[in-house]
Amino acid sequence: MAAEKQPWQTLAEAKLESINESIPTDWRLPSLPRNEEQQDVTGGYIQLFLSKEEIEITEAVAPTIVEYTSAGHWTAETVTRAFCHRAGLAHQLTNCLHETFFDAAIEDAKSLDAYLAKNRKPIGPLHGLPVSLKDQFHVKGVETTMGYVGWLGTFQGKKGTGKEKVFESEMVQELRDLGAVLYCKTSVPHTLMSGETVNNIIGYTWNPKNRNLSCGGSSGGEGALIGLRGSPVGFGTDIGGSIRIPAAFNGLYGLRPSGGRLPYQGMANSMDGQNSVLSVVGPLAPSVSTLQLVVKSLLSREPWLHDPLVHDMPWREEKAVISKDQKLSFAVLRHDGVASLHPPVKRALETVIERLEKQGHRIIEWKPPAHKRGLDTLSAAWTYDNGADIRLAFELSGEPMAPQIESTYGAEFNDDPPKDATFIAANNIARREYQKEYMEYWNSTAELTGTGQPVDIVIAPVAPFAAARPNSFSWYGYSGIVNALDYTACTLPVTTVDKSIDVMDPSFNPLSDLDKSIMDKYDPEVYDGAHVGVQLIGRRLQEEKVLAVTEYVAGVLNA
Repeated sequence: MAAEKQPWQTLAEAKLESINESIPTDWRLPSLPRNEEQQDVTGGYIQLFLSKEEIEITEAVAPTIVEYTSAGHWTAETVTRAFCHRAGLAHQLTNCLHETFFDAAIEDAKSLDAYLAKNRKPIGPLHGLPVSLKDQFHVKGVETTMGYVGWLGTFQGKKGTGKEKVFESEMVQELRDLGAVLYCKTSVPHTLMSGETVNNIIGYTWNPKNRNLSCGGSSGGEGALIGLRGSPVGFGTDIGGSIRIPAAFNGLYGLRPSGGRLPYQGMANSMDGQNSVLSVVGPLAPSVSTLQLVVKSLLSREPWLHDPLVHDMPWREEKAVISKDQKLSFAVLRHDGVASLHPPVKRALETVIERLEKQGHRIIEWKPPAHKRGLDTLSAAWTYDNGADIRLAFELSGEPMAPQIESTYGAEFNDDPPKDATFIAANNIARREYQKEYMEYWNSTAELTGTGQPVDIVIAPVAPFAAARPNSFSWYGYSGIVNALDYTACTLPVTTVDKSIDVMDPSFNPLSDLDKSIMDKYDPEVYDGAHVGVQLIGRRLQEEKVLAVTEYVAGVLNA
């Protein structure tokens, strides 16, 4: 007789308890402040629970960490224990973890220390560097749920595959070979299709800088964890903004590479097989130098030999340098024709422009082909199967869909058939033609820049708001257009919300009901202190250049 199926609530509660119980007893906070009691749990607050040495280690950037672990100044074990401790604290404050494997990480770190002692050299360029992973990566010894209750105890919803807790994603293997220490997997919204992170296992993942707000999504757990410096660098994925949104919301740098630059092979995903607009994998970190380190290191492993979708394109150092006297040209997108910017986002954009103009760089207005056309091809690709893939995932347990997901798929699934090959082909053609038109527009800016060359980088918002209020992320156009075009983009932290400066413009006149509803969500009191960032957008496969320019602009801002 078949065992009676357990209610999804029972399974979810047991999983949450196991996550919380995996945090060592002496790392557990005696009491947790309510969000309204302690809105900002970054910096000085989380430091209250750490030793001086742990603070020094966990607030170092990755290049410094690997320099010290490679030289034996810090042991990999000491570094790993420090980040495991801070990650455990971060989870208690924000609900940012799905899996911890601290004991296995410490054993891996000990092995790295033994290797260094024996061979007197590091095992690789990431020797002893803790790296966190979004819960799409398969890692031996732990589950991959992707936020679905129905995936518990399975391999991507299927039982008896032989891959459960054994199979590892391609990038996981490469990170290990480079010397990285893997120690946790971070929270995601079930389906991955939301700019907020919520699921029926861990609940809602909060923004650690301002716990009135979302940490972003779908790589939201990475954003919250790294925002609290519980990780020096982590990897997320992006099919509509899912790296850049949490990076911007948490004051981080996040790279959305073009498709085929970094290996996605062997990762769990929603709508796997939808190839019109590919999800891509990329890093989030507190510094550009960290992004450069991990991307360069991964490319040194020649991932194109193990992932058939990766381009044979090593790191190009000649494209990764911006000379001091080099004059760049930028374009700025102040409005996409749909959603007006909240006052702090508008101020952040103008701050970047003003600082660059003072350095003598040329800024022009970006007036491209209507973004709605490109975004229509993106949203069509997301729903080719009419939600069949995610419907099956929910049906495994009978769990409900979070309200944040309903904005894409509706509160209830309908019985409409999936799109046929004719529709998909037409959408691919429409996207390709839009990409061509956009490309030629970019080329045409050579007549406006004064450099004789087209615009180097486009400065744009990531979202209309500094961060989303719960269940309020209603427009993905600023981030999604980059996916429709398959451009490279990196976020740039700029400032924080200041309620005394970032006040509502009394002359604001909404373009539509959507525009009005987005602006109505802005309240300076609620948003005060939140991070505000923008994104720097380059053309396809310009990862080295985009990172170099981002590092340069960050230097200008912080000078």
